[in-house]
Amino acid sequence: MFGALERGGLAWRDGDEVVDLSGMGDVFAQPTLNALMAAGPEAWRDAIAAARSHDGPRVTEPRMRLPFDVADYVDFYASKEHASNLGRMFRPDQEPLLPNWRHLPVGYHGRAGTVAVSGTDVVRPRGQLRAGEYGTSQRLDVELELGFVVGVPSARPVTTDEFADHVFGVVLVNDWSARDIQAFEYVPLGPFLGKSFLTSISAWVTPLELLEDRRVEAPEQDPPPLPHLAGGRDWALDLGLSIELNGETISRGNARTLYWTMPQMLAHATSNGATVRTGDLMATGTISGPEPGTEGSLIELYGNTRFLADRDEVVLRADRLGEVRGRVLEPR
Repeated sequence: MFGALERGGLAWRDGDEVVDLSGMGDVFAQPTLNALMAAGPEAWRDAIAAARSHDGPRVTEPRMRLPFDVADYVDFYASKEHASNLGRMFRPDQEPLLPNWRHLPVGYHGRAGTVAVSGTDVVRPRGQLRAGEYGTSQRLDVELELGFVVGVPSARPVTTDEFADHVFGVVLVNDWSARDIQAFEYVPLGPFLGKSFLTSISAWVTPLELLEDRRVEAPEQDPPPLPHLAGGRDWALDLGLSIELNGETISRGNARTLYWTMPQMLAHATSNGATVRTGDLMATGTISGPEPGTEGSLIELYGNTRFLADRDEVVLRADRLGEVRGRVLEPR
């Protein structure tokens, strides 16, 4: 995995061992991964080989910064189980999934400026909780997600087959959510201030090449998607996931359950002609599984009855990816 040291330069992590790559110069001496990510797949393969063989200084207790400068941020809603769970909760007398959900990867445009590195404390946000009431959120939640980061830009639609030509790697994401703010604001245009206050990502980016052996077929889609979204079904990732709250593991799931795959998300995001740039971050949305105890958010795990308290610490983990850690600050 590649990361960016707080003091400058890139680092490589293999297990618990972290190697300082900055002495190699060139892209490895840059403050973030952006220059490496923009260089393309051949350079990525060379960088992995060079990092693995580099006998540079080992770093104990490394201090890491945001691994790349985030150019843009989009969050999807790609888990059928998560979307169904929330649909049953908030629309009990209707079909859980809205009519468009099975036809395209639903998403919303997030705020790049509040994406932060793992370890960043969470300030409980303030907002309109209901008509005529402005105050501090009491229903602060987590969302366990994967994210992928664009390396090579594109000024035209990216097909599902071109996914690996443009995407550098994968991060773990916590899309912190203020459910009370979100509930009042989201109709009709979707999430806004209930999510834009903070999104945390892992300090380490795992290149796609290092996840090849975890690729599996995604669940069957019904109805079949339109031709421009029909590919990329072999890009589900068999990665174990977990949520830890104050030292206790409260959920264990797997990313392979996602209904929409990352290539389909990128193809959809660019299908109207929208461009992508180096550092564009796209997240999957909450990943929940079909069994109890595999949900990716507190609102699902506890049936809309338990949320984060002050001083709570959350740690999200995934196989092959860096962790995402954050603690809720007490009010000042």
